[in-house]
Amino acid sequence: MAHQSPLSYVFYIAATAEKVWEGFVSQESNRIIFSGAELQAEFKPGGTLAWVGTGPDGKPVNYVRGKVLRFEPHKIFQYTFLMGQNDKPSRVTVELEPETEATKVTVTHDEWAENDPTYVLSSDGWPRILSRLKTLLETGKTFKPH
Repeated sequence: MAHQSPLSYVFYIAATAEKVWEGFVSQESNRIIFSGAELQAEFKPGGTLAWVGTGPDGKPVNYVRGKVLRFEPHKIFQYTFLMGQNDKPSRVTVELEPETEATKVTVTHDEWAENDPTYVLSSDGWPRILSRLKTLLETGKTFKPH
């Protein structure tokens, strides 16, 4: 497998851009969406971020880590993405665009290294994560991951 195409997802969430933004950056919603994992972030360009949880041995585990590239509240959140022990960074861009009664959410995951082992996991994970976020913001609850 050589070049890996960008992953791109578009969702419409029946909520304001402010509420959707909070869904992406708040501790509470991240804990719910990521089954208890804690979002630790410095929300500014150059700041670090990580989703940290408890591993099978009871010790803290960085599930995903990276650096903030762009942070424009209610509009754009862009960061590098390294999953687990992977040392090949990719890039995630979350863009929000207000619609009449919803917010258009576009997530693009690109700049993949050749043969990045987390590509397949991410291609399966993003639709699940975005569906859980959409359900949470629209109903106040969500479903358990697989």
